[in-house]
Amino acid sequence: MNTNHWIDAMPADEIPADDVVGVLVGGRDIAIYAVGKEIYATDNLCTHGNARLCDGFLDGHEIECPLHQGKFDVRDGKPLCAPVTDPIRSYPVRIEGGRLYLQID
Repeated sequence: MNTNHWIDAMPADEIPADDVVGVLVGGRDIAIYAVGKEIYATDNLCTHGNARLCDGFLDGHEIECPLHQGKFDVRDGKPLCAPVTDPIRSYPVRIEGGRLYLQID
């Protein structure tokens, strides 16, 4: 049985351009990224240290953790440099009726 469903996360126009924002969606702490005209979503907690990625620095498709400066690709959650070695989970996104939806299982 497919338990994936789309959850209304926030108004799409509240996502700051070329920046990151943290939101709670379905009980999960999620980072929402606006890169150009694209929107991405990942878990908000760094896999290396207990730091929220929404407090980090977004540079293009890279989010830098504010604690130890490890970087992840916001498109797929892959770690890009030390000290991070484990990926963060990424989520499918869609915008419909001016709202941002995430697919979370």
